[in-house]
Amino acid sequence: MAETDKLHNLRHSLAHLLAAAVLEIYPNTKNTIGPSIEDGFYYDFDFVSPISDKDLPKIEKKMREILKSWKEFKGEKKTEKEAKEYFKKNEYKIELIDEIVGKGEKITFYTCGQFTDLCRGGHLENPNKEIEPDSFKLDRVAGAYWRGDEKNKMLTRIYGLAFETKEKLDEYVKMLEEAEKRDHRKLGAESDIFAYDDDVGPGLTLWLPAGTILTEELEKLAKETEFLANYVRVRTPHIAKESMYIKSGHLPYYKESMFPPMEYEGGKYYLKAMNCPHHHKIFAARPKSYRDLPLRLAEYGTVYRHEKSGELFGLMRVRMLSMNDAHIYCTKEQFASEFQAVNEMYLKYFKIFGIEKYVMRFSTHDPKELGKKYVDEGKLWLETEKMVRDVLIKSKIPYVEVPNEAAFYGPKIDVQVWSAIGREFTLATNQVDFAVPKRFDLTFTNKEGKAETPLCIHRAPLGTHERFIGFLIEHYAGIFPTWLSPLQVAIVPVREQHQEKAEEIKNALKNDFIRTEIIDNGDSLGKRIHKAKSLKTPFVIVLGDKEVSSGNLTIENRDGTKTENISLSDFTDKLKEIINKRI
Repeated sequence: MAETDKLHNLRHSLAHLLAAAVLEIYPNTKNTIGPSIEDGFYYDFDFVSPISDKDLPKIEKKMREILKSWKEFKGEKKTEKEAKEYFKKNEYKIELIDEIVGKGEKITFYTCGQFTDLCRGGHLENPNKEIEPDSFKLDRVAGAYWRGDEKNKMLTRIYGLAFETKEKLDEYVKMLEEAEKRDHRKLGAESDIFAYDDDVGPGLTLWLPAGTILTEELEKLAKETEFLANYVRVRTPHIAKESMYIKSGHLPYYKESMFPPMEYEGGKYYLKAMNCPHHHKIFAARPKSYRDLPLRLAEYGTVYRHEKSGELFGLMRVRMLSMNDAHIYCTKEQFASEFQAVNEMYLKYFKIFGIEKYVMRFSTHDPKELGKKYVDEGKLWLETEKMVRDVLIKSKIPYVEVPNEAAFYGPKIDVQVWSAIGREFTLATNQVDFAVPKRFDLTFTNKEGKAETPLCIHRAPLGTHERFIGFLIEHYAGIFPTWLSPLQVAIVPVREQHQEKAEEIKNALKNDFIRTEIIDNGDSLGKRIHKAKSLKTPFVIVLGDKEVSSGNLTIENRDGTKTENISLSDFTDKLKEIINKRI
């Protein structure tokens, strides 16, 4: 058994153990579903009376007691009648049984100790021997709608953490504690980066001045990078007619993630949920030949996604997203080099932001879902997946292959990165589209003078401003590198007579586009210096008699060191070099 399979089975076994403990302590509870997840497991329950995090130690203690008697899982098949009779008082299990029967699948029960559950399988053979009693812990209680549908009843979800050993669990818990300190929602509020307001609406980010600097610096980086890579920039509307999204296939496949339509002039308009159909229209606006390819269209386009209220989370899950988006139209012969160039762009960004651990998550299709979840082009699926796989292998970029998670129009890569403390994020995406260009009748004239449909690569190396800045806040713990820092230099005049010189230095630095402010709010000198440092400013100039008379400065660096007796021009040159190199 592969290590990942064993860990999955361990976590799934613990989900059963959790349910067994809950039902023993709270016998009138209805258990629903309990899968393994990335860092552990959870189980959803319908309790008669609410529970809280305070109840978790009691449940966890009961789990360890029960584990001693759990020697093996025994599976058995049941008829529909037998299964429904067993769970006759649990409407949730009845619904699951009906679903299983509707799909023509077998109904299986698994029993361990005194606990039996409806389950497809995937457990440890000897739980009490293979699970270390201290290798798991219950983490938290949360609300969760039955089947994730807001129209259904709110259930109680109990999350658990689980790893192969206590040491790995302790390591993960330590990382979570550090992540809590770096929580982008907390640091974002403290640093005046972003805000939300009920009158504006949930999931609609208000970028405050400091946050706007971050977004503009990222956009500047992307535009410079794409200019050098021969992209051309375009702009598109925030709404479009229903007919375009029907043509693209997004409405049949993606309707639940789009905001409801607006009725206007006898037709329906939708808020833009993706840029690609608009870019296809730009491609089609003028005739193209093979000499025009590859054509790389880039846009910082704002899109709108109808995320469920319960899934909104700071900057990580929002309803308005500013995307570092582009679409590359190319021939099959050009695909490998274009796809590789996109991957190399990712690597360049990783170096700039100090991202050392990453993996490309290569998502492919499931042939059984053709015509339902995926466009019905089996041959093209296999062909394009091989093209992507070949590029990944040749470039030696680390990747994992994941079945049945592709985009509806082609295989995709999700870029998984790890922050400075080892926390995993899905950062960006790189997708291949062999289907939608054909729907839009996109063609170019090939060397033989015949019309040919281009391939399209969808790519967004920096993802969205929202998610990427959320990642950066946690990655840097809010202490941004100088080029990205909302405030780069703080000037603290010692006394009032130093104010004029402070203004002179500020204006000189601002003329070189260095973000500079004077900290002069009437507090004592010590409090003002503390204020400057609390803003996580890379450089602080304390301006007193010596500095004013000599014309040279003492710079207090953020790392605790000092640069003494430096002229303003030399300091400016040094700072410009740091900013231009983005270090």
